[in-house]
Amino acid sequence: MRLLVLGGTAFLSRAVAEVGVARGHDVVTVSRGRSGTAPDGARAVIADRDEGLPDELRAQPFDAVVDVARFTAQVRDAVGAWPDAHRVFVSTISVYADTATASGGPGTLPLLAPLTDDASEDPEAYGRLKVACEDLVRAAVPSATIVRPGLIVGPGDPTGRFTYWPARLARAASDGGDVLAPGDPADAVQVIDVRDLAEWIVTLAQRRTAGTFDAVGPSVPLGRLLDDVAAGVGVTPAFRWVARAALEAAGVVPWAGPRSVPLWLPRPEFDGMLAHDDAPARAAGLRTRPVADTARDTLAWLRATPGATVTGLTAAEEAAVLAGR
Repeated sequence: MRLLVLGGTAFLSRAVAEVGVARGHDVVTVSRGRSGTAPDGARAVIADRDEGLPDELRAQPFDAVVDVARFTAQVRDAVGAWPDAHRVFVSTISVYADTATASGGPGTLPLLAPLTDDASEDPEAYGRLKVACEDLVRAAVPSATIVRPGLIVGPGDPTGRFTYWPARLARAASDGGDVLAPGDPADAVQVIDVRDLAEWIVTLAQRRTAGTFDAVGPSVPLGRLLDDVAAGVGVTPAFRWVARAALEAAGVVPWAGPRSVPLWLPRPEFDGMLAHDDAPARAAGLRTRPVADTARDTLAWLRATPGATVTGLTAAEEAAVLAGR
């Protein structure tokens, strides 16, 4: 299979290119060359998609195209260049307008209104742009898979949203003391290892699978997931669960960024965001590894990668919250 990966140098798109090469496909990547290099065995094309795809690339045939773009102009350009290739478009669960309903997915949850203004500063622009990109793909190519990932984690993660936990729990082995755990241990959470998602994306391309799927792992209680992360990094920490009201009173923010606790989301407003139905994706071939394995490998990557992003509370901030300060 001749596989074009629009991206191919960072996190998910690079993992897709790696899988394609490992399976013996002829892989071409397209990037600006700023976020990394294409994997060995792939042919790299340096181009800025904002300026249009190179004519020499447009002249080449491809069996499948994987696109992770969020800007409608870029997607429109790419679907026009290869309308006969099977398209795997990587969207997001952020396209959904409903974040409170658990066990939902394509066909059961309402979508945000599409947005075609790539320069918009709308707070929901990311999800709305992805809706518009999905619409463009469906209208322009006869064979397409729309993949809507949830929280993608694992080695190479540039967001720090999951990496906080392997790093924090590994530190517990030497620091001792309680580890702040956010919200309720029964709160549902859901992650997918980048390597499992990449394997599935290439499988979808090979099979020319049509349809729209939420690309998510099993939804599990947060307490269980943190236990699995701890097992993966080889520690048995003492978790101290801190309720939402206390976290908010201490100025702790959810999800990611400075002074946050990653994986924590306010409930019940976000009961459904990390609790999507994974059955359709599994029926279409998605296979996921244990979270403990992801945590182990993420910690190894962090230790081998100086400057890798880890977001969330600092040790001093966490101690202050636990002390009630």
